[in-house]
Amino acid sequence: MAPAPDRVVSEPARPKGRHRAWDEVPRWQIYLPLSLYLLFTLVPFYWILLFALRPAGSTSLVPWPVTFDHFEKVWTERAFGTYFQNSVLVGVATLVMTTLVALAGGYALARFDFRAKRAFMLALLCSQFVPGALLLVPLFQIFANLRMINSLGSVIIAETVFQLPLSMILISGFIRNVPPSLEEAAWVDGCNRFAAFRIVVLPLLRPGLIAVGSFAFVHAWNHFLFALMFLSDQSKQTIPVGLNTLMSADSVDLGALAAGGIIAAVPVVIVFAFIQKWLITGFSAGAVKG
Repeated sequence: MAPAPDRVVSEPARPKGRHRAWDEVPRWQIYLPLSLYLLFTLVPFYWILLFALRPAGSTSLVPWPVTFDHFEKVWTERAFGTYFQNSVLVGVATLVMTTLVALAGGYALARFDFRAKRAFMLALLCSQFVPGALLLVPLFQIFANLRMINSLGSVIIAETVFQLPLSMILISGFIRNVPPSLEEAAWVDGCNRFAAFRIVVLPLLRPGLIAVGSFAFVHAWNHFLFALMFLSDQSKQTIPVGLNTLMSADSVDLGALAAGGIIAAVPVVIVFAFIQKWLITGFSAGAVKG
């Protein structure tokens, strides 16, 4: 007896008016909006490069001949070399202090239960709604009493205090993702709590620490208000305040301002270029739970 032929099951007809699947969308409908958005994003950067690299008084849309006179002017005559050093000092010190304090506080929030813990976490979250401008007067009075006005230490402390709440919340989330059983196994092997944390937990927190540290550095690098209010000596100013000095009520040196903007942006671009993988991994790990 011959086997029965296979039955051919016809696919149901696709109803009219149904949206096409993503794979059936023409490529130009995807690339055209993305290209327009990319153009809209890159045009301001090209405009900055154009003003920074073309000679003063030129109206050409192409930076040719290329000149670096604006960079030399802002670096030497406008003391951007000093501003750059001060910004690096403030950024690195803020990074270190924020990471260390947030690491200790985040570990306490993640591993210990204490009274009013939820209220403390709520206070940390609510502090993010307070703009930095509201802290200027009380911080100024505190630093004046401590005789820290016109000192980079005042800016570093203010930036650290401003960054701590969010950094502490993020690091506590990173630590919650590390199983406590790993620390308990280290305790059994003879380690105390600090040694177990340093040997077992700390290496696993590398992406989170890089994410928190880079966020603190970039914020301290770009922040304008604290440096403007707490620093009066020009030799102690930072780059954001230095950029503000390039603009006056009568005129603006566009070439010098563009060159200063590029100098201010290059370190941030380099930092994010090197830590991009760690940054994405760190923020993803901290958002899983806690």
